[in-house]
Amino acid sequence: MDHSSSHYIGWPDAFAVDAQRLSEWRKLPLSPAELCIDTTLRCGQSFSWRHINNEWHGVLQGRLVSLKQDPFHLHYRVTWARAYQSYGDGDGDGDGDGDGDGDGDGDGDGYGADDTASLLHNYFALSHSLTSMYKNWSSSDPNFARLAPSFTGIRILNQDAWEALVAFVCSSNNHMSRISELLQKLCIYYGPYIGTVEDEAFYGFPRPEALAGANVEAHLRELGFGYRAKYIAEAARVVSEERPAGWLNSLRNPDCPALLDAPAPSDDSRAEPATYKAAHEALIQLTGVGPKVADCVCLMGLGWSESVPVDTHVWQIAQRDYKFGTGGKTKKLTRGMYGVVGDHFRAIWGRYAGWAQSVVFTANLKNFAEQASDVKKADLSSDSDVVVKIKESQEAIITTHAIAQTKKRTRTAMELSSSNVKDESKETMKRARGERTST
Repeated sequence: MDHSSSHYIGWPDAFAVDAQRLSEWRKLPLSPAELCIDTTLRCGQSFSWRHINNEWHGVLQGRLVSLKQDPFHLHYRVTWARAYQSYGDGDGDGDGDGDGDGDGDGDGDGYGADDTASLLHNYFALSHSLTSMYKNWSSSDPNFARLAPSFTGIRILNQDAWEALVAFVCSSNNHMSRISELLQKLCIYYGPYIGTVEDEAFYGFPRPEALAGANVEAHLRELGFGYRAKYIAEAARVVSEERPAGWLNSLRNPDCPALLDAPAPSDDSRAEPATYKAAHEALIQLTGVGPKVADCVCLMGLGWSESVPVDTHVWQIAQRDYKFGTGGKTKKLTRGMYGVVGDHFRAIWGRYAGWAQSVVFTANLKNFAEQASDVKKADLSSDSDVVVKIKESQEAIITTHAIAQTKKRTRTAMELSSSNVKDESKETMKRARGERTST
C-alpha cells in the first residue's frame, strides 16, 4: 500500500502524508521500579503497542513513539508524519498559525515542536511515586506484599478517553491478542497512516466522526467485530452527534489532565462537577457499556484512580486471596455484587485502588505465568524456612533436654560416688579404731 497517497474512510480528502522525520534517541531518568514497560504495555491496559526488535512501538498523539529501557533510563525516539489538513482556517491547514504547514508552530516545516517528553510524562502518569505507592499497599495488604517483588513498575496509563472506550468495548468476551487484532484493523481502515517500523505500518486511532457513518457497522462486521460493531458505531454516533464537544473529557478527573491535544470540554458539558461516580453513570448510558467497561474507561481513560474494574478473574481473586464473601451463598458475580467488590478493594488500597488492582490482576494473567512462578518459589522457600526453623527449634529443645539429662546423670553419679567414698572412709576409720583397742 502506498501510504503517502492513500486516503482513509472518515478523514478529509485533503489529508496526505509525505516523508517521515525520525528523531534521535533521547532519554528520561527512570528506573524499572518506577516504570517497567515490558509489563505495563502488555498487561491489558493498551492493545496498540507492538514489540519489535526488543523495542516497543505505538502511536501517541499523531506520532509513532519507540521505547526501550535500561536500569536507569527510559529511551524514546519519535517518527513524525507531516500532515496537511484542509479545514479550519484561511491558509488551508487548520492550525491557525498562517504558515500553511499544519503543525501549529509557525515555522513552515510541517513538523511541530517536539513535546514528546511531556507527552510521555503525562501518558505514564510519572508525577506519582510508584515505589512509595507499592510500599503503602504492601503495608496494608499481605497478599500485595507477596506479589510486589515480582511485579514492580506497573503504572496505570493515562490514555485518550475515546480510544480507551472503543478498546474496552472490544474487550468484552475477548482475549488480548484478538483485541489487538481488531483495533489494528480499525486503525488501518479508518485512521491515518503515521509511520513504519521494520515493514510494519502504524496508523492513528480513528476519531468518533470517522466511525459514525451509516455503513460503518456493516463494514466492521465484515472485519470480524461481530456484535461489537453495533456498539462501536452507536457510541461514535452519540459522542460525535448527540453529546457536546469534548463530552468524554468533561468526565475526566480534574487532577489527571488529558493528553496534549485532546478536545477541551465545552461549557455545556461541565454542568456538574466531575466525580468518579458521575463519570461511571454517564458511561453506562452508552449502548454496550456495562459496569466493568465503564470502570476500565474511568481508570485508564479518564484518570479516576479509585476505579476498580471487576471481571471474573478479579472476582476469583477477591474470593481466593481476600476471602471476600467467605461463608456466604454468592458464588457468582452479579451486578448487585459488582460495586460491593470494588468497595472492598477500595477499603484495602485506598484512593489509588485501581493502580493496586492492576498489579494483582497482572500477577494472575497467563502470559505472566513465569513471573508468577517466582512468587510461588518465594512462597515455597518461605514455607521451607518455617519448617527448617521449626525443625531447628525442635532439635535445639531435644539437644538441650539431652544435655540436661546428661548433666543430671553425671551429677547423680558424682553424688553416688562421693557417698560411696564417704561410706568407705567411715568403715576404714572404724576398723582402724577397733585394731587400736584390741592391742
